[in-house]
Amino acid sequence: MNLATVSANGQITVPVEIRRRLNLKAGDKLLFLRKQNGEIVVNNTTALALQTAQEAVAGSQFSEDEVLAEVMDIRYGDR
Repeated sequence: MNLATVSANGQITVPVEIRRRLNLKAGDKLLFLRKQNGEIVVNNTTALALQTAQEAVAGSQFSEDEVLAEVMDIRYGDR
């Protein structure tokens, strides 16, 4: 079990095991999703953006610059 305490400012420290599992690094953003059953799911949006970009270019022959542009577009929400 991993436990975090909420500060007076609403901040938490993500336990090290969770940071490792989500591959979190300084500056990463977390996405909190509430499922229909009330369960809260936490995702690393940086990793999700990369995964989305990889899926978008899978099987194609884009240049490295084109792939980087796609990642930046997805990551910073220019879509």
